Amino acid sequence: MDNDKKPLRSRLLAARAAMSPVERDAAADTLAARALAFAAETQAATVACYVSMGSEPGTRPLLDALRARGVRVLLPVLLPDNDLDWAVYQGAEGLAPARLGLLEPTGPRLGVGAVAAADLVLLPGLAVDPATGLRLGRGGGSYDRVLARLASAGSAARLVTLLFDAELLPGLPTEAHDRPVDAVVTPARTVVFDVGGRTA
Repeated sequence: MDNDKKPLRSRLLAARAAMSPVERDAAADTLAARALAFAAETQAATVACYVSMGSEPGTRPLLDALRARGVRVLLPVLLPDNDLDWAVYQGAEGLAPARLGLLEPTGPRLGVGAVAAADLVLLPGLAVDPATGLRLGRGGGSYDRVLARLASAGSAARLVTLLFDAELLPGLPTEAHDRPVDAVVTPARTVVFDVGGRTA
């Protein structure tokens, strides 16, 4: 089934790459405002997020806005086996270049299970199916492990994917291990799911 995802991933990545820097910056600012509002509505005290890279929807304004509000922000640290450790975001000066072009926090590592302390987990992705809430990732499997770990821990964290507006796509190919998210935040809207699909 992953073979069905490869051409779709390529098409979505190409569309992102075609956006201008001005478009990306504007999207990052509006995305931050919407995601910040969602975090406030859900009263999230700890948020697991990530530092956007390349053509991903920008998270840097969001990270700083969450931290400014006193939210504890956890950021991933990529391990050699592609699993994710976590550390607290302490500002842009506390980020350092890492492998695969990533920026990662330099503070103390908290362990792979630290994500279970989050009230809200903001996930990267390429698309989400608006009928099912199922997310299409990049295919590395890092966040599949995170989602499985959260499920096994009985976490009640809200799972939210950050996307551009055109990336809510019906009929996404899925596999048995794929898990739905609770919501999608784009620069233009917030879409919340229930068990049966989109609710708002």
